[in-house]
Amino acid sequence: MAHGGAGGDEPLAAGEFRSIPTITIEGHGGFENNLEGQPQHYAIDGMFGVVLEWGLANKGSFAIEAQLGPTFVWGEAEHFYGRVHVESESNAHEEHASDHGDDGHGNDAHANGSGAPFRRTDIKGFVQARYQPNDRLALSVAWEPYYVTGYEGEDFGIGLKNELGAEVVYAFGDGDVNFALGDGLESVIDGVFVSVENRTGWESDGTFIGNYTDPWLGFGFNINLLNITFSGGPRFYTPGSYSGLSQRTDWGGEIELEYPIAENVVLFAHWEPVYTTEGGQGWGVGWQHHVGTGLSLLF
Repeated sequence: MAHGGAGGDEPLAAGEFRSIPTITIEGHGGFENNLEGQPQHYAIDGMFGVVLEWGLANKGSFAIEAQLGPTFVWGEAEHFYGRVHVESESNAHEEHASDHGDDGHGNDAHANGSGAPFRRTDIKGFVQARYQPNDRLALSVAWEPYYVTGYEGEDFGIGLKNELGAEVVYAFGDGDVNFALGDGLESVIDGVFVSVENRTGWESDGTFIGNYTDPWLGFGFNINLLNITFSGGPRFYTPGSYSGLSQRTDWGGEIELEYPIAENVVLFAHWEPVYTTEGGQGWGVGWQHHVGTGLSLLF
């Protein structure tokens, strides 16, 4: 659901329904430090949407969230994890020799990005359905369409990118851990959870970029009103055949912060570092980072 969920409202009773219009504004950036030239993308998203939620028995719920809005892009456009720049052997050295570098493992790591000039305004969407049969288990599926409005140096052209995701989350406790209220180490298990998420992505010309699965362990807690969540683990990544890269296991994690500044306004920030242990043509060993911050308004 939109950052802040339902703005701190109590869970719905079985049979109850609510509709929550939302506005989310987020500035975010991606830093691919494992590629030569270290390409970057920056964007500001303005997403307008609604959360529809139905209460179920056993403190459960079913929710549908939809958001759509412009994203103002600097540098490279946002893209699915693992996308590489692929060049034909015939012109790679003639036209772009100066762009190639060695990743330290005998492989070329390449990127066309240079600086972060403003490029265009794209359109971004998000649709998610989440089923929570009780207060411990949640299952969700999501579709994230992204319409690219111009070429401007991108490897792939104008058109609709697509990303599909599915996630299962199981919490070992009720999640009500607040160290500012006297909770101690004996309460830690209440904030521990495991999640398994799979994501698959396609570029605007229909190219299959790949898919990954994150079986991650997490821990969430509060310090007064500030919610902090840590999660991390392996990322089993299968690149698309276009890349010529083999299946590999990367390692990643995420830190998420949320803080309500008013009854229906939530500030949030997140950082997701991922480390790749194997290089290849167009891809190097090292870190990628995605960071973002913004606010959600729930009416």
